[in-house]
Amino acid sequence: MSGGSTLTGSDTALVDRLAAQWRAAGVTDVRFAGSLDELADIAGGSEGPVVVSGADLVAHTAVLRHLLTSPVGPTVALVLTDPPSGGRTTVREERGQVVDAGPAQRLDGEATGIFGGAVRVGRGDVPALVAAARAAATGRLADVAAGHPEGGGPRAEPPGPAVDQVFTGLTAQGVLVFAQRVRLLVAHRVDDASGLSGAEAAVAQVDEDRAELRLSVKEKDDFFTTYFVSTWSPYVTKAAARLGLSPTGVTMLSVAFAVAAAALFASGGRLALVTGGVLLYLGFMLDCVDGQLARYTRNFSAWGGWLDTMADRAKEYLVYAGLGWGATAAGVRYGWALAIAAMTLQTVRHMTDAWYGVLHDEAARRPKSVGTGGGGGIGDRLNAASTKVQADTGSLSYWLKRTVVFPIGERWALIALAAALFDQRVALLAVLTWGVLAFAYTGALRTLRARWMWVPVLDTLDATLHRDDGPLAARAPVVRRPGPLVLAVVAAFGAAVLLLAALLVGDEVAWLRWAVPVVLLVLLLGAAGAGAAHNGPLDWLVPAALRAAEYLFAIAVGVIGGAPAWLIFGYVFVLTLHHYDLVARLEKRQPAPPLHAATLGWEGRSVLLGLTAIAGIASIGLATLGIYLLVLFAASVVLAWFVQPARVSAGVGGSATI
Repeated sequence: MSGGSTLTGSDTALVDRLAAQWRAAGVTDVRFAGSLDELADIAGGSEGPVVVSGADLVAHTAVLRHLLTSPVGPTVALVLTDPPSGGRTTVREERGQVVDAGPAQRLDGEATGIFGGAVRVGRGDVPALVAAARAAATGRLADVAAGHPEGGGPRAEPPGPAVDQVFTGLTAQGVLVFAQRVRLLVAHRVDDASGLSGAEAAVAQVDEDRAELRLSVKEKDDFFTTYFVSTWSPYVTKAAARLGLSPTGVTMLSVAFAVAAAALFASGGRLALVTGGVLLYLGFMLDCVDGQLARYTRNFSAWGGWLDTMADRAKEYLVYAGLGWGATAAGVRYGWALAIAAMTLQTVRHMTDAWYGVLHDEAARRPKSVGTGGGGGIGDRLNAASTKVQADTGSLSYWLKRTVVFPIGERWALIALAAALFDQRVALLAVLTWGVLAFAYTGALRTLRARWMWVPVLDTLDATLHRDDGPLAARAPVVRRPGPLVLAVVAAFGAAVLLLAALLVGDEVAWLRWAVPVVLLVLLLGAAGAGAAHNGPLDWLVPAALRAAEYLFAIAVGVIGGAPAWLIFGYVFVLTLHHYDLVARLEKRQPAPPLHAATLGWEGRSVLLGLTAIAGIASIGLATLGIYLLVLFAASVVLAWFVQPARVSAGVGGSATI
């Protein structure tokens, strides 16, 4: 814990109280650093994450606990709305990230808040913290920012408290720092006795438990969730906490509700459809409660976050299966086809959503001079318009923007209402229609904005992993022109043509199996782009295009081979689990699944299915490969989340925190 307060009369009492609060918040080892060199020594000897706090912070213990337990990233800084004073560091945030930090005069007109005097530094970023503390101690922060930690430039002693100097040095090294804002609770940095008494009075006036319950609800959610779920779900959240339920337990309960709804949709009948719609709504409410319970109890884990992501998709697609089954049983010839189309469309959409989010985060870390609506072209103007709408919280344009993209709350509400009022076919057609319109809308706008941002995303990540390439792609000749995106789109187009031909031909589809080798060669053109640089403005679309290519080809193989529609659905469902696992790991910054190499890659799986189609055993191929991938997925889950963590925890001791 580093000093920096200008208080004189109550320094000792304030520091002692703050130390007690950090211990109550969960810090295992609180130490006082008398100098920046001492801070560097303590941090350098730590085996775990480190918290650095100034002595001028007055806050609820809950604020400190929120900072310690924040799941957004390893390094998180407290950010306040107080006016800058006393040389404190101002910050600029984008998409929850601190993208710039420094004196108020340097961020003139661009600051979004001030550094709150406390930062949790992840274990991987501790060396940067040590370098920042050493540099601040010797007046060499400018050298650290320029990539010369040993010095060489002019000595410049920066103004402001020591904790601010360290934080400035940390961000100057390019460390990814997330912002932890204070809502409903109170936190202030104080300069004098009057400021201290005012802050203490503000802290005392807040009903902490009531504020914590309100904070468990997402600050910005979608329209249906905000007005039809979150208005009463906090009461369920508090009841779940009193009953001792865990977020994972609530997630499993929401899965049970969704499975029951899917079964009722499959059975058909007006009473079953209405009951299924009610259960679907209640299941979605529980899906919100699991996150609210995690925030209310501060019970976060990487496993819980991964499970929540995977459960959301599995529940939705099981509901599609129930609707497809029920529609088919009711005499709709293409009931399963609608379910397969809805699942494929939604998965490809989610892939573009995930990668566009990565693109935006990367662009935020590398801001451009344009972006305010002046001189940057249509992409710049769209970016400025989007920012303006997002800032106008609660307006008609704000809610239209959030609703038109067809988020999960709106999807579940539409399914529940359409199934209860009409039937399974109408529910699937409604989901498909709105989904296609939302995909067209978001795709067009994001393409224009991405061309303006021009940020290569896959160059910053493991492109081979997130393309889901296998051994064939690794050995394929590299085609650098016309680029990986064009090759992936050509692959998807070839698969789409084959599927369309199979659907148009109808019952005389068997002869099309001889077109499979040709389409397979076209499909493998996508693999030829694996070794090319993915640095184009739209190359973030490559993973989604490859997902579309693989899914469409698998569906076409099933249709040509006369496989049952439910088997085709099941195979694509297993593929989605595999791909959502990759996306969830990307979002949670987790490594590749333990058995990823054994999944053969998108091109390897497609070749195997193509061979089974040519041999006339497509159903056997889909069933065998699907079971194989499902077993691998289950084994990877056990290894990644239970076996490997147990081995690591057995070999690693405790960590010290400042």
